[in-house]
Amino acid sequence: MAYLTEPSYTHDTPQKTGILLVNLGTPDAPTPQAVRTYLKEFLSDPRVVEIPKAIWWLILNGIILNTRPRKSAAKYAAVWMKEGSPLRVHTEKQTVLLQGYLSQRTKAPLVVEFAMRYGNPSIPSVLRKLKEQNCQRILVVPMYPQYAASTTATANDIVFDELQHMRNTPALRTIKHFHDNVGYIRTLANNIQDYWAKNGTPEKLLMSFHGLPQFTLDKGDPYHCECRKTGRLLAQELGLKPDQYAISFQSRFGKAEWLKPYTTATLKEWGALQTMRVDVVCPGFVADCLETLEEIAMEGKEDFQHAGGGEYHYIPCLNERNDWIHALTDLVMENLQGWLDEPKADELKLSLQRAQAAGAKL
Repeated sequence: MAYLTEPSYTHDTPQKTGILLVNLGTPDAPTPQAVRTYLKEFLSDPRVVEIPKAIWWLILNGIILNTRPRKSAAKYAAVWMKEGSPLRVHTEKQTVLLQGYLSQRTKAPLVVEFAMRYGNPSIPSVLRKLKEQNCQRILVVPMYPQYAASTTATANDIVFDELQHMRNTPALRTIKHFHDNVGYIRTLANNIQDYWAKNGTPEKLLMSFHGLPQFTLDKGDPYHCECRKTGRLLAQELGLKPDQYAISFQSRFGKAEWLKPYTTATLKEWGALQTMRVDVVCPGFVADCLETLEEIAMEGKEDFQHAGGGEYHYIPCLNERNDWIHALTDLVMENLQGWLDEPKADELKLSLQRAQAAGAKL
């Protein structure tokens, strides 16, 4: 194996700790060509689509990549922000804010970056960027509250794979999940209560999580259970009764059975019952994206009201909420224990002198 060239290094360069936020990904532009490139990478991941490779290659390249990019591009265009893709814009802002909040909590030299599992900036490119800044320790933070093999695990796969190409690998830690983290649950509740304080309360609250095929649960993926726990804890924090909320799963793809109940079916059912007002929140996403802004905020509203429902409100994700960034800071600090060595000028000077005495090249 050919290893990557190591960044230049001198003994007086202070070691740093990197924090890498990882989110799912986004096309570079709301165009069919950019969406096709993104979908090809995303849907070629064997953790995302567990169908025999040869069969899936024919379906993906013969049908999906020839029909879906144009439709998806139109959906992306409907939510695209002036600064770019919503997911990338919010993730980048969260990264900047986290860096600032961490600097208020510790003087240890920390570098915060973000990467996308699919698309740009790629995980390998950002890991190399952290290495160039002499990050000898890296904490990987997949921005998925609930663990799934098709999200958290595949992000870790790419991180581990990239380390195989490094001669001098950094120490590595990963955060598996934070679905029941006290700060995360409290922030979700604050976000909803703030929205209700300004807009009134609904007859029903729907907590919609991204869906996965049913067989993932049958084979031992904890995602379904962690979504259920998040929903239960959030309902408790809000003081909701069982008949005031429901948990559902969105983004079903293909004809196979997925986790139930389906978000679309639930909204149509509530609409048919002429529910006066429904609010929908997506606790599995910490930043707004296509799945929340188009699928839930737009398509969900159409499904509900076309079936006979009344008011429909989508409650935005946590995005750059101050309390969310504080909760994220707490989560990161907890997982950096033992790594927060604040620089001491005398120790650095002594280390440099020892290196010089040993004949090190500076």
